Amino acid sequence: MGNQGSVFDDRQLEEYQELTYFTKKEILHVYKKFRQLNPSFVDANRDGRLDMDVIMSLPELKANPFNERICKVFSSTSSGDMSFEDFLDMMSVFSEAAPKHVKVEYAFRIYDFDDDDVLSRGDLKNVVNHLTGNEVLEADDLEQLISNILEEADLDNDGALSFAEFEHVISKAPDFVNSFRIRV
Repeated sequence: MGNQGSVFDDRQLEEYQELTYFTKKEILHVYKKFRQLNPSFVDANRDGRLDMDVIMSLPELKANPFNERICKVFSSTSSGDMSFEDFLDMMSVFSEAAPKHVKVEYAFRIYDFDDDDVLSRGDLKNVVNHLTGNEVLEADDLEQLISNILEEADLDNDGALSFAEFEHVISKAPDFVNSFRIRV
């Protein structure tokens, strides 16, 4: 008994289901969302990669101040361009079903702008600047804010937040999981 008319066979859907937090039906819905971003391209080249600008046109990402960084973290080439599997991974992590520890891990990666596995002063400045958008803080105010964050969260006083320190801070923020979500 096959899945006639589907873009994936049963085996592919089962594999995607094992690798994500989605049901088969949700995986097909995510594919439909991916395809809607550029139907003619996806129909002609199912294994192709959509440009980051196209991915960022997704309404849920368009409004996110970290949209470019999110695309780069989930892109298997780090370019921000995404295959369907990259897109599926992203949507899975942002789904309601993804556990908090997975969301925290990806949030850390998104906030680690220089990809050095710590959130340095520069990373924290980038995070604050992305969150404040056009409301640019004065340099002194920004420095004070970063110092306050590090004073509170930098438990080993090395001037940066490790993943464990970040995870500790996030554990005190019960609304974090709700803010790290895209509905499928």
